[in-house]
Amino acid sequence: MTDLPVLDPVDQRILGSLLEKQTTVPASYPLTANALRTACNQTSSREPVLDLDEQTVERTARSLKDRGLLRIVWSDTGRRTLKYHQVLDEQLGLEADERALLTVLLLRGPQAPGELRTRTDRLHPFTDRGEVEACLRRMAEREQPLVRELERQAGQHDRRWVHLLGPVPEQPVATAEPAVDRDSVIAGGADRRDASVRASYDAVAEAYADHLVDELDDLPFERWLLDRVLDQVAGGPVVEVGSGPGHVTAYLAASGAEATGLDLSPEMVAEARRRFPDVTYAVGDLRRLARPATGPGWKAVLGWYSLIHLAASELPDAVAALARPLALDGWLVLALHAGAEVRHLDDWFEQEVDLDVVLHDPAFVVGVVESAGLVDVEWYLRGPLTGRGETTQRLYVLGRKPAS
Repeated sequence: MTDLPVLDPVDQRILGSLLEKQTTVPASYPLTANALRTACNQTSSREPVLDLDEQTVERTARSLKDRGLLRIVWSDTGRRTLKYHQVLDEQLGLEADERALLTVLLLRGPQAPGELRTRTDRLHPFTDRGEVEACLRRMAEREQPLVRELERQAGQHDRRWVHLLGPVPEQPVATAEPAVDRDSVIAGGADRRDASVRASYDAVAEAYADHLVDELDDLPFERWLLDRVLDQVAGGPVVEVGSGPGHVTAYLAASGAEATGLDLSPEMVAEARRRFPDVTYAVGDLRRLARPATGPGWKAVLGWYSLIHLAASELPDAVAALARPLALDGWLVLALHAGAEVRHLDDWFEQEVDLDVVLHDPAFVVGVVESAGLVDVEWYLRGPLTGRGETTQRLYVLGRKPAS
């Protein structure tokens, strides 16, 4: 192709949707007109959300066919139905990593490298954001560049990238929130982040425990949720990862569960053991959770505000690690802060700390839990209890490991 195609917003949405579905749902690809319209209009992973009618989709698809960017084929099984297949990647000679990035740029507009790494998780396995940046620069250095880097705007942590296949608004609308890069917390490396988290919690362990040890008394929704878990496990082995001062683990144990608490901070574990000497606590990393010694799997694994320091790109592996040692029909229960922000703490409980708290996107977290193979997924979003000093929405997600 001598010149890059110039795609209007509807062209971009149709080709981006086809590129995405070809990878994520290959069994139903190529797409029928109805499936393509649904893909274009879906409300998740699309910015902006569109409402294209079937006539617009079919008319645009025919135009793209005439330009050599799309093929219209017949279904090879069942009823003879027209289906749509993109050939943009062939025309541009895209490698797999380039294809993934271009797909997400077509579907969601300008994005930072950290956002792109998170949003391409189902399309291509970038190991870190450095790989994303290297691929973007390779695409920008082509004889005919496919992308370019934008100037950083006020309120943005990182510079964003945009594709060059047609007009894309470069300025966010005045009411839009600044893009948040939830991978910024591991910009200096995950090991360094882990060390800061451990040191910060060690420093505040006693004051933190004094503040939170009785908090369930004032949290009726959380007690209801924990009681639901207790009904499911029927006294079986349960583990809380990131157990902190141990009060949630102790609540489960007092209600008859065979409960264990696991935490990255040795000082937090010491506090939990001091306050609840009859309950088992250990130092450990949730990403290396083992099965219980007393059975083939945990009846429930609780990540009770234990994922709040992880980057978005780390969540899929972390959730998979928590789901893996579940018993069949066992439950994973997550509690997180919800939002579009990364908060940094330098001072906490009158101690110097170096701690980032990530507010995660509810739809993304639910998708991660479903991608880990869990079923019967349900989630709850609770507003902040300002009387308790809360300033964030709280997200609770439950999922069950299927029996077969």
